[in-house]
Formats: sequence, structure tokens, C-alpha cells
Amino acid sequence: VGSEVSMRGAIVQMAIGASLLSSTSLFVVYAHVAPTVSGFYRMLFGGGMLLAWVVMSGRWRAIAWRDLSLLVLPAIGFAADLIQWHRSILWVGPGVATLLTNFQVFLMALVGLVFYRERPARWFVPGMLLATMGLWLLVGAHWSMFDAQHRWGVWLGLGSGVAYTVYLLSFRHALKAYPHLSPAQFLGLMSLLCALLLWLWGHGEGDAFALPDARSWSALLALGFFGQVLAWLLMVRAMPRLPTSLVGLLLLLQPALAFVLDVILLGRPTG
Repeated sequence: VGSEVSMRGAIVQMAIGASLLSSTSLFVVYAHVAPTVSGFYRMLFGGGMLLAWVVMSGRWRAIAWRDLSLLVLPAIGFAADLIQWHRSILWVGPGVATLLTNFQVFLMALVGLVFYRERPARWFVPGMLLATMGLWLLVGAHWSMFDAQHRWGVWLGLGSGVAYTVYLLSFRHALKAYPHLSPAQFLGLMSLLCALLLWLWGHGEGDAFALPDARSWSALLALGFFGQVLAWLLMVRAMPRLPTSLVGLLLLLQPALAFVLDVILLGRPTG
């Protein structure tokens, strides 16, 4: 009974966290800054908030070099995800971009099948076929009508899904490998390392990191809090207690709600 209650609690936490993540693509649009810059501030603000909370709550634990080594792959995966996804958001819209990157659910299920011997549920094959058909209706049926930037946005959205899968799997492994570090401390440290990677990438592209106005500040602070603190605090506590395929499935709440918000708040034309 206790394990069932724990599983249900983890499912609820994952669902709430994924729902909060659905708002992040909107904040990227409202920020009015370059894609890499919005990713940098999401990680910087979010990581700083997380570590401040860890210190103030007395939960800081000493870290070793082996702990830091486990941050590298998740940070690279998340940085690659944000570099591609934020461009896709600006080029194809937050709803479609979020749908594209969350094709990771099928990659997660395949990894679970091949490496963890997790048998996919009966929904997997028909679900994959339906999702592929839906994706084709959204971006493939009118491919010839899209300009070059829109097409690149589609490919970057799919590429961000691959990077997102790398991040989720490596982060989940790290949480299980070193349980003595709290999820909040690990996520905060990873976020700051990811911010450093994004800063280096942005400077290589010639991006300006000065924020232009109060609207940008408020959008990016909200992006850091909701996208990197509240949502992920819920999810990192739930992820180690759930099968890989179920984690990917629950994360599908993010693109579904993001598409609805895109239609309602940004007026995306949808027949």
C-alpha cells in the first residue's frame, strides 16, 4: 500500500511540474531577447534561486569532484536543448516548438525498453503512430509553403527533443547515483553550469546579454522561477520513483498545455 501511495504522489508531482513547464515557452516570447540569452537567464536566475533556498533552509551538503563530474552531461544536454528549442519557439511558435521537443517521450520509452528492460504499455505503438500523424498534419502537410526559417525551426525543435532526452536520462541517473545530495542542490549547481555553457555559446554568437527593459526582467525572472525552480523541484523528486516510460508520458502535459496557451494567449491560427 505504501509503495502505491508513493507512486501516486510521484505521478501527481510530475503532472503538476509538467503543467508548470508549459508556461516557459510563453516567457521566452515575452522576454524579447535572443534565444541563447533567454536560456542563459533562465539557468542563472533559476540556479541562483535554488541554491539560495538550499542554503537558507540548511540543506546544503559538501560536494566532491565526483559530484561535480555528474553535472557535466546533464548541463551539456540541457544547454543543447535550450539553444535549439528557444530558436524553434521564436521561428515556429511556442505551441508547435514544445510539441516537437516533447517527441522525447518516444525516445525515453525506447531507451527504457533497450537499456532498462521496461516493457512498453499497449499504448506505445498506436500512440507513436498517432503522434507521428499529428506531427505531419502540423508541420509536414504544408512543408512546401513554409519559408527556410520555419523549416529550420521544425528541425531544431526535433533536435532539442534528442538533447532533452540526454538531459532527462543523465539527470535521472545522477540523482540515483548520489542520493546524499538533495535534488534542489544538484539542480541548482547543474543550472549554473548550464548557464556558463550558454554564456560561452552566446558570446561566440555575438549576443548582447544586457536586458533592455522591465518587461524582459520580469519575463526572465518568471521563466527562472516557474521553469527552473518550482516545476523541476517537483519533477526531480518524482523522477527516481517512476519508470522511464511513465516520466516521458507525463511530460506530454507540457506540449499539450503549451499549444492551448499559444492559441489562447498568442492567437495562433488553428483550424
